[in-house]
Amino acid sequence: MNNSIKTQFSIIKDPRLERKRLYSLVDILVLTICAMLSDAEGYTAIEAFGRNKKMAFPPMIASVMF
Repeated sequence: MNNSIKTQFSIIKDPRLERKRLYSLVDILVLTICAMLSDAEGYTAIEAFGRNKKMAFPPMIASVMF
């Protein structure tokens, strides 16, 4: 049984228009969870967390997903 984050979140449908997707839904969900665990509250704080940690996330997300 594969219990990776990618597998668990793959059942969630992405409601965004395909041409408007800059980031995968899984990346957004993982970043949001990490931001909330770091006491970020609200969209602005989550965005600021993502911008501040931008360079750290791509390798981290890849290692968590697989």
